[in-house]
Amino acid sequence: MKKFILSLIIIGMFFSGCSRLYNSNEVSLYDTNRVLTYENGVVEDVKRVVIKDDGSGTFIGAYTGTVLGSMFGKGKGNILSTLIGGLTGAFVGYESDKANAEELFIKLDNGKHIVVIVKGINILRGDRVRIIKEGNRVIRVEKLM
Repeated sequence: MKKFILSLIIIGMFFSGCSRLYNSNEVSLYDTNRVLTYENGVVEDVKRVVIKDDGSGTFIGAYTGTVLGSMFGKGKGNILSTLIGGLTGAFVGYESDKANAEELFIKLDNGKHIVVIVKGINILRGDRVRIIKEGNRVIRVEKLM
């Protein structure tokens, strides 16, 4: 029973990772008490892209799979289940850490053209947007009504 509860806790921690939604009303603690700037513009084109795993999902998945796999079998069976758990966890972690995103080609109101890659929003060609940023770092992209 203890192994089962431990497995549920580890799986829960693995799948509770934070993904930042760029068009959300939630803000990061890091973004408080800072001076941010914004620019408005029109989306000229949208390209669907996939943000690949930076290695953290693979690592966490492999670690979690190895721990879970080590709980099963004895002797050589334990070694095999640990290996299979680690490999399966690495694959699942890599796949789950991918994210669908949009590459937005935006013409700003000042005439400048920029490209921004965001995830978690659904923006279409012709939409007016506000890009909130700090220097060159995009904090959030909001669709204007």
